[in-house]
Amino acid sequence: MPCYNEARSVERTVGDLTGAFARTGHRLQLVAVDNGSTDDTRRRLEALAATDPAVECVVVERNQGYGFGFLSGLPRCLAPWAGIVHADGQVDAQDVVRLYEAAIAAGGPAVAKVRRRSRMDGAWRGVVSTVYNVVVRMMWPRIGTADVNGTPRILPREALQAMHLRSRGWMLDSELMVKAQYMGLPVLEIEVLARPRSSGRSHVRMTTSLEVLASLVAARITQRWKRDLHPQ
Repeated sequence: MPCYNEARSVERTVGDLTGAFARTGHRLQLVAVDNGSTDDTRRRLEALAATDPAVECVVVERNQGYGFGFLSGLPRCLAPWAGIVHADGQVDAQDVVRLYEAAIAAGGPAVAKVRRRSRMDGAWRGVVSTVYNVVVRMMWPRIGTADVNGTPRILPREALQAMHLRSRGWMLDSELMVKAQYMGLPVLEIEVLARPRSSGRSHVRMTTSLEVLASLVAARITQRWKRDLHPQ
């Protein structure tokens, strides 16, 4: 769980998630990454880790992007299944449990992820998301999802490690899904309601969308994500 300036919401989000897993009898290791926050996020995460054995806090001293936060926490993940969840509370904790149960019930390696049925974060974000997903599916028609950035997503830890993920910024979600396609991993989706952020604000800007689109084109032309899976 990368957390960047989420002091106002992280205690509730972490508590909801650990509570939902505990109530259903599933063991959870939550690696919460303070991703170079400038607010009180780090102190709050360290306090949660001190009182809840399910929570582990990792600190990134300087923010280097959303993807870097995830990559910094990934080596600490020990369970057979691993994944990524946002700290904004937009997906209900019980839906994360449902997603995990669907993943383990699949009977084999797969990428289990959410597909957001309805988004409550504004019309503009909805338009940007639609265009983004259309572009990605044009470049990789067999990607297996119409909601590329739908998160949480859960998959076998060994498959996640084999992807050799590199993206330090917002490209991480796309890189993961494209590499899953190259690896032949099926995509299992459950529909969820994407709620408004519990507090705080989104860190995605118009310039972010343009940068991601340019990076997608470069990744498709160079085939670098495919080459990552077959190092020379």
